[in-house]
Formats: sequence, structure tokens, C-alpha cells
Amino acid sequence: MISESILREKSLNIVKLGIVDYGEAHHLQKRLLQEHIEGRGSDFLLLLQHNPVITIGRGGGRDNILMPRAALKAARIDTYETERGGDVTYHGPGQLTGYPIIDLRHFRKDAHWYLRQLEEIIISVLVGYGILGERMEGYTGVWVGNEKVAAIGVAIKRWITYHGFAFNVHPDMSHFQMIRPCGITDKGVTSLERLLGYKTDIDEVIDRTASAFAEVMDVDSIHITQKPELSAH
Repeated sequence: MISESILREKSLNIVKLGIVDYGEAHHLQKRLLQEHIEGRGSDFLLLLQHNPVITIGRGGGRDNILMPRAALKAARIDTYETERGGDVTYHGPGQLTGYPIIDLRHFRKDAHWYLRQLEEIIISVLVGYGILGERMEGYTGVWVGNEKVAAIGVAIKRWITYHGFAFNVHPDMSHFQMIRPCGITDKGVTSLERLLGYKTDIDEVIDRTASAFAEVMDVDSIHITQKPELSAH
């Protein structure tokens, strides 16, 4: 007998949110997550950019933030402690952030497999630009040489994913000097712009990432949806 999970069509709603404050996007993730848990949700991929913000994952601490609190406040850069895995990460305009809110029971109930799939999505996009992105043993994310081009930090609740990846397209790279990215001191960070030698259109990168996500995750159908309300009614 074929199980319902095998017969189920894997449908994905893709939402392009533009530039969104971290707190608003986090609220939206939690709402979509809860709807999924209650059995009335759908699989989503939120693609967006954030206003400058520093986030701290479950494995991190403020000791990897190098800028004093007063200086961060003066620069209007917020700091959030989050449920995702990993350490300290910077988000800002020019960085493509992806938040998949998907039920892994529709795909594969394996957190490590899911992390590798997210890496594969970014690697696939880089290939399209003629760049060899790689995994690095002992670390999560995508690397070109000794520099990280995409960070990954996820959370999973009842097999529903949230949080996701941050792909440096053309952010202000000087902002990474405010932190020890992911708590790593002996490796650098880079961007697609630096690797190519020219600035790419982030909307093009968003479209390529959406296509790569669907292909790598073997999605049956894609729906480009309108922006959901950022706050609950």
C-alpha cells in the first residue's frame, strides 16, 4: 500500500517580501509555523532582505559582537536572540535571506539532510554564475575558498522548519566587522559581488534561488503568492 506521504503533491508558496525589519519577519515565520503545526498551514519559502540587524543563535553569545551596545544603538542596528542554530550572524540590505517554513514530513524527516539541501541550493545558484561553492568539513554553510558566502541556521519544531539561510549578494561587507561571523576567527566572509567583480541584480538572484530551491527539494508545483500580512489579525 502506498502511503499518503508518497502520494502527496509537494507544493510550495514563494513570497518575495522585499526589505523587512527582522522582528516583523520573525513574527510572520512564527505565525506560519503555528498554522502548520495546527494542520491548517502550507509550505512557504519567504525570500527577503533585512534592515541591518545582528542575530544570535542558540549556540552563540554576545561575546562575538565586537561593537559596543551604545555604538550599535547609535547606528540603529538591532540585536535579536533567536531559536535558530548557530552563533552570531549579520543581516542587511543586499543579502538574500531565505526562510523555508516547510513540513519535512512532505520531504524527508532528517535535519542533517535538510541542512545539506539548503547548502546545495546555494551551491547550485553559484554554479549558474560560474563559481564553485563548497561545503567545509566541520562547518555549516557554503564557502568559496576560505571565505563563507552563505550562512545557514535553522530551527525545526514538530518537523516544521523555520529560519534558514543568508546569502551574501552585495551587502555592505564592512558591517561584518561588527561581529565574529558564526564565532569563527580564522576564516573570512565574501559576497557574490566580490567573487564576480561586479554588482549583480538581487532580484535575478532571488529568482534563481527560488528555482534552485524547487529543483533541489524536488517540489511538484510552485505558487508565487502575494505578501502575507506581517501581523496577525
